[in-house]
Amino acid sequence: MNCRYNFVLRKDKENNDMNIIGHVYTDFQEKFGIPRQSGLVDELTGTVVFLPEYRQPEAFRGLEDFSHIWILWEFHKAKRENWSATVKPPKLGGNKRMGVFATRSPFRPNNIGLSSVKLTGIEYTDDYGPILHISGVDLLNGTPVYDIKPYIPYTDCHPDATGGFTEHIHTEKLDVIFPPELLAMIPEAKRPALIGILAEDPRPGYQHDPDRRYGVAFAGFDVRFHINGNVLTVCEVVAV
Repeated sequence: MNCRYNFVLRKDKENNDMNIIGHVYTDFQEKFGIPRQSGLVDELTGTVVFLPEYRQPEAFRGLEDFSHIWILWEFHKAKRENWSATVKPPKLGGNKRMGVFATRSPFRPNNIGLSSVKLTGIEYTDDYGPILHISGVDLLNGTPVYDIKPYIPYTDCHPDATGGFTEHIHTEKLDVIFPPELLAMIPEAKRPALIGILAEDPRPGYQHDPDRRYGVAFAGFDVRFHINGNVLTVCEVVAV
């Protein structure tokens, strides 16, 4: 079959490295437990702090009028020398392969992530310049940021969009049993976010052993639990 295209394919030899403009700071010190997508747990908050050369207040003029923003960021804890054309999404059981470009796997030709988060405020400080306060985060503490863009509803929202294989993934939240004496160890302001994380079922999709114990490192605590059916029970909280 003859190709009807005549593209001139080339590989740029220029330095295409992007500049890191800042970092996101959250309560997550480890990847395990981070929601699989942004916006799943509204109570999860974070801040974006910019490097000195990007702290000019005029660069943020008008951003306060937007309710949400896009964050373009780096999977800095998931770097590999080589990339694979297919990956195994955990929510598909860890055995079925999908094309890397049909997933949001961190193991990509360029380890770039994209998150849509709520902009809850912009704080102008003397020491750090403009600081963005965000919620609904899905980011590890210290995540490098490449860019910030406003979320524009009339073009970024597609009510008729289809979700491919993700539409068939079971997304029912877990019932969380958090004994009062253990919950009391968690600062009150952090409790709703932590319970939201646990309800999202942090386990890989292929793990269902009711006797297995898991632990989420969040806000200075190691929260340990096990899951039986649709019920997650917290069994230990350790300050770290």
